Amino acid sequence: MIAENLKQILSELPEGVRLVAVSKFHPNEAIEEAYRAGQRIFGESKVQEMTSKYESLPKDIEWHFIGHLQTNKIKFIVPYVALIHGIDSFKLLTEVNKQAAKINKTVHCLLQLHIAREETKFGFSFEECRKMLASGEWKELKNIRICGLMGMATNTDNVEQIKAEFCSLSSFFQEMKSAWFANEESFRELSMGMSHDYHEAIAAGSTLIRVGSNIFGERTY
Repeated sequence: MIAENLKQILSELPEGVRLVAVSKFHPNEAIEEAYRAGQRIFGESKVQEMTSKYESLPKDIEWHFIGHLQTNKIKFIVPYVALIHGIDSFKLLTEVNKQAAKINKTVHCLLQLHIAREETKFGFSFEECRKMLASGEWKELKNIRICGLMGMATNTDNVEQIKAEFCSLSSFFQEMKSAWFANEESFRELSMGMSHDYHEAIAAGSTLIRVGSNIFGERTY
């Protein structure tokens, strides 16, 4: 079933869009099935869970951290994480840099923007993000690389609202690219779109979609 679901989703992806299979709260067996079907990028939102899966699963898996990250947990994932999607403060960026410097590694990060009309979501406002980049302090952080932006649309049935939120992030991405990263080949990721709204996200320019339940079924908590 997992292999079929994967095949279906992958067949819908245009060139340049990659799938992050959201494996959080799903057992190793489910990940192994997706792995056998060819999937290599998996997303987790709990540090402890991701670390134990990293230890026990194939080493060519590309692990993406997609949850809200606490500063005291960063050191555990820095050695192997491929991309951190949810950097929502300068403090967090600084701590990732500090832990990465200890092991002489550069960690790839996305800045999380708050685009939803929900207070429960994390992220910079557009204005906060502009200010942080304008301050220039991030340029001193030699062990992180900002590779793009991430955002979550409001959890709503209003498709027009979802489209508008994704489009606002997409145009903000273009603004940031031209203002701060025009010569940075690595600033190219726009992580948006989940199981219920990834079609709208792709239409708005997403390069990474984060899909869980459409692949693995509903999770059991």
